[in-house]
Amino acid sequence: MLRIKVVGTGSYAPAQIETAEQLSERIGRSAEWIRNRTGVGERRISTESLDVMSAIAGKQALGDGPPPDLILNTSATPIQLIPDTSVYVQAALGFDGIPSYSVHATCLSFLVGLHTAAAFLTTGAYKRILIVSAERGTPFRDLEEPESAALLGDGAGAAVVEATPDGEDSALLDFQMSTWPAGRDMAEFRGGGIRTEPWMPAHDPANFKFRMKGTRIYRLAKGKLVEMLLPMLDRSGLTAQTVDWVVPHQMSGPGIEAFMDTGFRRDAVINLVSRYGNCIAASLPMALHAMATDPTSRRGQTVLLAGTGAGVSVAAALLRW
Repeated sequence: MLRIKVVGTGSYAPAQIETAEQLSERIGRSAEWIRNRTGVGERRISTESLDVMSAIAGKQALGDGPPPDLILNTSATPIQLIPDTSVYVQAALGFDGIPSYSVHATCLSFLVGLHTAAAFLTTGAYKRILIVSAERGTPFRDLEEPESAALLGDGAGAAVVEATPDGEDSALLDFQMSTWPAGRDMAEFRGGGIRTEPWMPAHDPANFKFRMKGTRIYRLAKGKLVEMLLPMLDRSGLTAQTVDWVVPHQMSGPGIEAFMDTGFRRDAVINLVSRYGNCIAASLPMALHAMATDPTSRRGQTVLLAGTGAGVSVAAALLRW
């Protein structure tokens, strides 16, 4: 157990909406097919850059409190390879001199960043950490791969974490992560690294589009996630029925339904995928903000955060809010 407390959250959804009907014309599938297959009825399309979206969500999470003494960028999509995206985020926030860097674990980046922050806070290395994630996946959709193109949306989320004050009970009760590299080809964006240098004779623009074998990932990750979640709850004396909130990565409609299939209460599961789609790493902090601002949420409740990431990885964290 790590005694840390989420003291603020933030979320940003761009104004422009793309409906399933609008997208259907571009991918050659009906709006009904999109909704049934992915669970996504609409998504947001960003005209803002990642750093601007991060700053909006980050400022909301910071509120009227002091600046952070560490900024963790947990976006899966960088602005560019060098310098690190966190540099741009700090500039957009209007800060200077604060240590900042990225934690990258694809869709699980925020969750891994939260665990990293908890370790720092527990050792006293930092006192107030801002974790931000913003994603613009829609410009890189492969419209010839309808299922993955119908999933992605744009958005940002953030959280501020501090050590839990004496006399309070907020804590990170448990954290688990596992990776199975046999699934490394199931979700890919091949461009941007040394594998696909632009001067290569066989340079292929398709390397700069996101591709995913969604059915294969779902089949692998669902079983692995269940194997992780139920023992985690048991270690804390909880069950799928007694945990207060489930905050999943918004992978897809079927992915969210898998939590109910496992036994979690439908009213406990945060489900934003129909309105925002899969916002990659930003989907978890966006969902956490939805939970934190729900009128029925309160301190002392148990919150299970969980998801899957390309690789394939699964991870989960159990919080006492």
